[in-house]
Amino acid sequence: MKEKVGSYRWSICALLFFATTLSYVDRQVFAILAPILEKEIGWSEIEYGYLNSIFQFAYALGLFLVGRFVDKVGTKLGYSLSIILWSFAEIGHAVVRSITGFGVARFALAIGESGNFPAAIKTVAEWFPKKERALATGIFNSGANIGVIITAIMVPWLTIRFGWQASFVVTGLLGVIWVIFWIMIYNKPERHKRMKSSEIDYIKSDGDEVVNNDSNDGKQPWLKLLLYRQSWSYILAKFLTEPAWWFYLGWLPKFFNKKFGLDLAHLGLPLIIIYSMACIGSIGAGWLSGFFIKIGLSVNKARKIALLTCAVLVVPIIFASNVTQWLGIFLIGLAAAAHQGWSANLYTVCSDMFPKNTVASIVGLGSTIGAIGSMSFAVFAGFMLQLTGTYMYLFIICGFLYVIAFVIFNLLVPGLEPINLRGIKSE
Repeated sequence: MKEKVGSYRWSICALLFFATTLSYVDRQVFAILAPILEKEIGWSEIEYGYLNSIFQFAYALGLFLVGRFVDKVGTKLGYSLSIILWSFAEIGHAVVRSITGFGVARFALAIGESGNFPAAIKTVAEWFPKKERALATGIFNSGANIGVIITAIMVPWLTIRFGWQASFVVTGLLGVIWVIFWIMIYNKPERHKRMKSSEIDYIKSDGDEVVNNDSNDGKQPWLKLLLYRQSWSYILAKFLTEPAWWFYLGWLPKFFNKKFGLDLAHLGLPLIIIYSMACIGSIGAGWLSGFFIKIGLSVNKARKIALLTCAVLVVPIIFASNVTQWLGIFLIGLAAAAHQGWSANLYTVCSDMFPKNTVASIVGLGSTIGAIGSMSFAVFAGFMLQLTGTYMYLFIICGFLYVIAFVIFNLLVPGLEPINLRGIKSE
């Protein structure tokens, strides 16, 4: 009788989900408290844009290094160090009282948080076969939305009762608890005591798995990864679409405060609705491409259909600033859901096209470029809002970025071909 395939890999996915949740809790506290801190610290729209830009700059800088770092030291240690750093940086927000101080705290937080997605995508590539990777990525990626929802519930309660400093301290301490569980539970599948041989065989069941044919250690300099159009398909897609997501994260509380007069006590429900929709989009679109593969579609067609669907669903956000509050919430929620579905599938194509031992590097490289785009857009958004006083133009730009990104992505990798590293010597 054939041994039943185990399910321990989903326990690892749960850890990734909680890590991503904590990452977005920690980064989103600042945005939720922005209307209060704006009055207490005293910054303009342009200065707020600069603070978001500082975070993005540090995030880009961290990603430039962290992907390679995770590939070198391994997922267990790399992930642990990343979360320890960002947790203490989050706590550090509670002790600063100036724009400069918040800039330093945001910088340190971003350096730590830059390790989350490269480490998580690498973990998925190690623990899941291709047909389950988009779903697993969608599940842990949905933690981003759960994180915002938790923040929208927890931060107003903590702030009203204990002051805004308590929000930073409590959320920072949660990361330290996660690291303890991660160290106790995580190991590679073939070394894990809880794994059945049948589940290990299932994880390694892809006959066409991308393999690094050139080097035993798999180290590939970034400049050589840039020789591949597969790399550029991911990099440009991240560059074009990440700014929209970071704009939602950084400015939605301020948008609802300015447009509809919602204060801290009333911001929670709109954000909960928007990011609940985003959570559904992340898991739903991840499931969708996996479903298409299971019914016989190629990996290329399955991923592309999911990506195109998500790109089209973002477009209606162009009307979000000119409609009623609840319709605006729905349109923004739809765009957030589509972005998360887009993101889940875009991350997954990295494990489709690149060897496992270079996945964290390419995710880090692409995310670096995405963060640079987001940093530039944050400054642009600050100036636009200061000069025009309306969010309309920013929503219009966000609405069309994904369609443009999909067209470029499809042109560069029409067949989603895996790369072949044979013949390129490692340094």
